[in-house]
Amino acid sequence: MTAEVMETCLDPVLSRLVSSLKEAESLSGEQDLGFLQTLLESKELNALVNVHSKVAKIGKDDRVAPLLSSSMQVALEVLEQLAPRCHISPLCKEVFHLLQTPHLQSLLCAHDSIAKKDFYPHLPEIPMEVDEDEETIKIVQLVKNNEALSGAQSAEPIVGATIKTDDETGKIVIARIMHGGAADRSGLIHVGDEVIEVNGINVEGKTPGDVLQILQNSEGTITFKLVPSDGKAGQRESKVRVRAHFDYDPDCDPYIPCKEAGQAFQRGDILHIVSQDDAFWWQARKEGDRNSRAGLIPSRNLQERRIIHERKQIESNSESKKGSCASICSTPPGSPNPNSCRGPKTKKIMYDVAENDDFDREMIATYEEVAKLYPRPGIFRPIILIGAPGVGRNELKRRLAARDPEKYRTPVPYTTRPIRTGEVPGREYIFIPRDKMEADIQAGKFIEHGEYKGHLYGTSAESVRSIVNAGCVCILSPHYQAIKALRTPQLKPFIIHVKPPAFEQLKASREAAHARSTFDETNSRGFTDEELMDMVKSAERINFLYGHFFDDEIENSDLGKAFERLVQLAQKSECEPLWAPATWVQ
Repeated sequence: MTAEVMETCLDPVLSRLVSSLKEAESLSGEQDLGFLQTLLESKELNALVNVHSKVAKIGKDDRVAPLLSSSMQVALEVLEQLAPRCHISPLCKEVFHLLQTPHLQSLLCAHDSIAKKDFYPHLPEIPMEVDEDEETIKIVQLVKNNEALSGAQSAEPIVGATIKTDDETGKIVIARIMHGGAADRSGLIHVGDEVIEVNGINVEGKTPGDVLQILQNSEGTITFKLVPSDGKAGQRESKVRVRAHFDYDPDCDPYIPCKEAGQAFQRGDILHIVSQDDAFWWQARKEGDRNSRAGLIPSRNLQERRIIHERKQIESNSESKKGSCASICSTPPGSPNPNSCRGPKTKKIMYDVAENDDFDREMIATYEEVAKLYPRPGIFRPIILIGAPGVGRNELKRRLAARDPEKYRTPVPYTTRPIRTGEVPGREYIFIPRDKMEADIQAGKFIEHGEYKGHLYGTSAESVRSIVNAGCVCILSPHYQAIKALRTPQLKPFIIHVKPPAFEQLKASREAAHARSTFDETNSRGFTDEELMDMVKSAERINFLYGHFFDDEIENSDLGKAFERLVQLAQKSECEPLWAPATWVQ
């Protein structure tokens, strides 16, 4: 095809551009002109220009536009014409009713708004005379629900908020917004807002108790007239989860700002701390209960102060202060005195464990930050069985190891005592010289150790690590004081408290099973009542001192059922994501 024929097929605009290039041939290089001419003559560019031209033509000539912007007015005029004819013509009657339906009227109203391009609400004009110093007022309506109200004078929950009297101005102000409450969900009420009116009643000069009375007498919607505070930042929920290390009942706490706003919990509960803005009172809800309003709980700092104060009271008065809801350091009713609890008759081993700063801090039991620890393929958490001497930990350990010897293994303990007849080195014990074991203890190579009848016994850290690294489940049944050394981010153990039932049930179960006393070296007799009572008291002491560190518990009233429970917990630790100290996950 010749150049002349090609130009006739080009878009007129592009054709003129090509012609102008030929006129400017003397002003530019052949290479640049060739490139531009090829581009302008390309089928792709011409096709794009052609499409653009057609779209522009359609938009210009056939533009869709409303014929009128007063269809609502026309509809009213039609209704006036139809009204006197409805009793004559059924068709007129049907059209008359159709034009009055809400859906059709809404459609016509929307049509008129679009036709007028009237997309925004109309605000009243600003008065000519406005006092610039006049305070801004906001009116908020909330639906009253079943959220608690309190009669305390310092603060009361108001549909998910608390109020108080400002110390400086004497006015009623919003003291706290409870996460998840109606006030929080509305996003319209903020801490520091001044309350002017409640349901049209002026609250100037009134007390929080007076405001509470107004609210209690109100039904349905509650209207607040407020002066906004300077700070209007929305509340952001914290992602912190903690495990409670003590029981808390707000009804027993004389210091909580508002008892009805409190969140009760028990030791071991997982709490979602949604706000730590207050230094003394956190807001929290129980994990998994996202729909409920958050409640107040004592902060870590406040709870630690309480515990320290109570310990000083115990030291000075020889007994804990009465009436405190946080007396977790005193001996629980029915529990043995930790200072007078007798140990086993024959096995008196003092365990020397390494220092651990995190553990030492948690000796003042308040909260421990936790996170979900997910199972790791091929790496299993060691199972630690803690319990009173004679409760059956070693038998449960033996049965679990025998159930699957390739999977469940126990480390061979070390000892300095002489080998006995029938013993095989490395099977019952690893026998080493005393000076060697003492040197290894000083070097921190033992996670636990003790002395019994002049001989050292212990479990090496390396033996535990080797079992874990081999892809097996390590089972340990150490003295309870070894928790301090075993509960580390490196081992991540799953700790189970094996506890006895109540004394009468314990005695009956041991007699029915013809159990032999572990306190008798020859195992030739059953347990005495004194040994069984010591077992119960020792279990109470262990739970009192270390119960907040246990992942679960097994009551060994029947050995068969206790073993089934152990198997279930072992599978749980292998397959399920479980709460663990946050430092283990990080």
